[in-house]
Amino acid sequence: MKAEPDSRVVKGKDVKFSVDDFETAGTTAWEGVRSYEARNIMRDRMKVGDKVLFYHSNCKLPGVAALAEVCKEAYPDYTAWDPKHPYYDEKTKQDDPKWYMVEVRFVSRVKHFIPLVVLKDLSDIDYLQKDAVDAIKSMALINKGRLSVQPVTKAAYEAILAMGEQGGFESEPTKPKASRKRKAEVAADVDANGEAAAEEANDQKAAKTKRKRR
Repeated sequence: MKAEPDSRVVKGKDVKFSVDDFETAGTTAWEGVRSYEARNIMRDRMKVGDKVLFYHSNCKLPGVAALAEVCKEAYPDYTAWDPKHPYYDEKTKQDDPKWYMVEVRFVSRVKHFIPLVVLKDLSDIDYLQKDAVDAIKSMALINKGRLSVQPVTKAAYEAILAMGEQGGFESEPTKPKASRKRKAEVAADVDANGEAAAEEANDQKAAKTKRKRR
């Protein structure tokens, strides 16, 4: 599950929610999801006790920051009915709710923050077996990174759990900068969808380097 650790104001409200905020809150309703696919995952698949990877998104260094678990199953997201809420949806009605949310409980920070750029290149992580590497490579986060709520297989979860415990990689690796055009596209996508689901350009194209000006 993704959240933005950096301040971003939408309709006068800061939608920032970092691992520090999560740890302080203890438990939070995962409100404001306005993607049908992400909503369906919460509404139809998430159960109490399900394990959660808390992920910093739409920031300079995206990655897995903490562990959490579902503590309340899906119920209508009442923020969609609040005209003052950043993700108000005038088309949804209380007698026919469109959007849902679950509640999530903070468990612990990962001992070693796991950057997305590391998850995309596991060549230096020698303690992961091939099946664990394959499980991570198959994650929606790697192949379809825009959803703010994504499923994770048991194998991928356990592999990332091991990475968070053992480390063996740089927590702040050097990454190429995004182009201005791509940054603008990402910003527009975030605002249009009302979610913190779009990644920075360096998440989407971390393996590419910026073309040098001649």
